[in-house]
Amino acid sequence: MKRVLVLLALLFALAIPAHAEMDGDCVYTLYSADGNELTMRAGRMYVGDEYISSDNQLYRVASVDDANMTAIAEYIGPATVDEAASTAFASLIARSESEKKIAMYSTHSDESYVPSDGESSKLEDAGIYDVGEALAESFEERGIDVEYSKETFHPHDAGAYRRSRRTAEELLKDGPDALLDIHRDAIPAEQYETEVDGEDVSMVRLFVGRSNPNGDENKAFAQEIKAVADEEYPGLVKDIYIGKGNYNQELYPRALLLEMGTHEIEKEKAMASTDYIADVISQVLYGESAKAEETAEQSAVPSGIFWVIGAVIVIAVIYALASTGRLSAIWNKIKRTGSEMTGGVVGKKPDKGDKER
Repeated sequence: MKRVLVLLALLFALAIPAHAEMDGDCVYTLYSADGNELTMRAGRMYVGDEYISSDNQLYRVASVDDANMTAIAEYIGPATVDEAASTAFASLIARSESEKKIAMYSTHSDESYVPSDGESSKLEDAGIYDVGEALAESFEERGIDVEYSKETFHPHDAGAYRRSRRTAEELLKDGPDALLDIHRDAIPAEQYETEVDGEDVSMVRLFVGRSNPNGDENKAFAQEIKAVADEEYPGLVKDIYIGKGNYNQELYPRALLLEMGTHEIEKEKAMASTDYIADVISQVLYGESAKAEETAEQSAVPSGIFWVIGAVIVIAVIYALASTGRLSAIWNKIKRTGSEMTGGVVGKKPDKGDKER
């Protein structure tokens, strides 16, 4: 009998961290010590979990009431970024464009969006892969190579991360700059609805597993992302939850779980947010904004044309001086040259009708 009890106790102990990594039907609510609601989470909260709010304040879970699915957090203070970990990211900035690479997969392969997919869980053609594809395309538009594994890891249970681990290890063999596990949350839609640059989008939650040797680096990576997002696209990153479990993040210092909206939000809003979060992550990893690069490229085209036109006109002036020595001839040659270079825009005489107008 004693052996049976010991075995049951051992099995229970092993089950706790597994459950920590599983989105269940239960939704826990986190409160501050003075009773203010801080956030919600689909899945159990544990003493020692940490939470970084939208305004970058750090809380730590001090007590949990499983019967009522609530938890109380103590206020720690303003969240700060680990400087040592932040410095490590800077080494990536010098990488050449051809070396940029991000790996992605989705451990909970059934996750879907009720308003768009008709149900929250689909064993085939799950909505989470549409969001993942949109994110991959957003990265690729910024010159980043993406390997997005479409492997599935059904069922959505405590063993999903164990099954997805092999895929994560395979993806890491190619040496990506980041390993992203793409999910969606399972809390009310209003917790994720927002607007960025006038567009209705879904917020993004960053989830870090604290039970792993890379926990500090993973957390610093998440904080770097949130800091850039807060500056570039306020309201895009909802918060950061640092929960019990490892979520395969012990495999890599720049591994992170992204919650792209929730099951009650329109999938299209989650897809719309991918361009913004891709731009943020690109800046964190490579120290540049693709949006700024695109603007610079667009402005460079017309300015380059005018430089060419200006140079041709100067040459025409010199040529005219050398060949005629007369001001009227100089002006006529300049007009003819400008007209030829611009298709008639420069040096064209106004029509009679234009004068009357």
